[in-house]
Amino acid sequence: MAIRKRYLVIGGLWIFIISVNILAWNSTSFCDWYIRHIFPIWVESYGRLTGMFSFSVGEIMLLIFAVLIGILLIVGAVSAACRIAYRIRRKKRLLPAGLRYYGFGMLVLFTCVGIIMTFNCFILFHGSTFSEKYMEKAADKQYLLSELEELRNVVASECNRLAKMVDRDEYGNVVYDGDMKAQAIKEMKRLGERYPQLAGFYPQPKGFYFSGFFSQQKMMGYYFPFSMEANYNTKMYITNTPVTLCHELAHLKGFIYEDEANFIGYLACVGSEDIFFQYSGYLSVLYYLDNDYYEAIEENRAVYEQQVPISRQVRKDKVFLTPEAWAKVEEKAVISTKTVSKASNAFVEANLNLNGIADGMVSYSRVVELLLEYYDSGSEEK
Repeated sequence: MAIRKRYLVIGGLWIFIISVNILAWNSTSFCDWYIRHIFPIWVESYGRLTGMFSFSVGEIMLLIFAVLIGILLIVGAVSAACRIAYRIRRKKRLLPAGLRYYGFGMLVLFTCVGIIMTFNCFILFHGSTFSEKYMEKAADKQYLLSELEELRNVVASECNRLAKMVDRDEYGNVVYDGDMKAQAIKEMKRLGERYPQLAGFYPQPKGFYFSGFFSQQKMMGYYFPFSMEANYNTKMYITNTPVTLCHELAHLKGFIYEDEANFIGYLACVGSEDIFFQYSGYLSVLYYLDNDYYEAIEENRAVYEQQVPISRQVRKDKVFLTPEAWAKVEEKAVISTKTVSKASNAFVEANLNLNGIADGMVSYSRVVELLLEYYDSGSEEK
């Protein structure tokens, strides 16, 4: 009877989880209310708690989860073997009492995952977009090729200019002497003065301990719904770090779409007084704009070569990992990068599709649309 009640409780929780997700898919106003009033509570409370640790709590959780899944699979295999043996030998009490709870243990684990992902991730996908909240006048406008060309050239010019201004070591590598994490929080709070949803408390971003593994996934950062943390890759080239920190912090304010987090990261960096942050911001969108423009002119080299050229130094600085860093990652890799990357891409693609992002990872590049809307609406800082 007690076991039956437990399963009834689990069943009730899943009815609740499914109901909340159905409501989220069908009510933007509910999602907006949740993002505005409830979601910040988790950041202010649980986020503060996990923020007390210097290491990534979410990364530890992933390890524990992987171990638990492994244990449950082993227990499941043993349980199945025992049941088969019972049927063959027709003996009673052959199945150890602990193994009877295998199925229930799996249900509890995945119920917890369902609850956390629903309230810290899935609902966020169905709220109003950044454009709808803050750039309504420019939304849904069709932009001309000339406007894309102008924006592409402005960003390329800024990258070329700032590349000459950032500090470098004797080998020409970019260096930074400040506290990037503190500066990123400062820039996000400044942006929160213009966009209220970005205001308030921010936990300290944390570097991945297993940055090599995340490098194999081409992952610069990650928002952990299970620990309310903003994490970043410590092995990627330094020019990626400022905008990545701001990108991940944007997720903690309810902006779960990747294109919006890209855009917010850009705004936070280019509006900074810190030249290094400005450079990181412009670099982060340069190739989105450049690729879209090249595609828009149907790969016409003659037309492309008439535009502002991207300097050799900028091309060198716009890299995920340096060749030296990649060599170290590959040297220590337990699983091949090809396998890890393929699995990671499949997971990210499935998660985005599951939450209504039909074009999956292509959505990362929609930051170009947001940039065009932003500058068209006259929203840029004066």
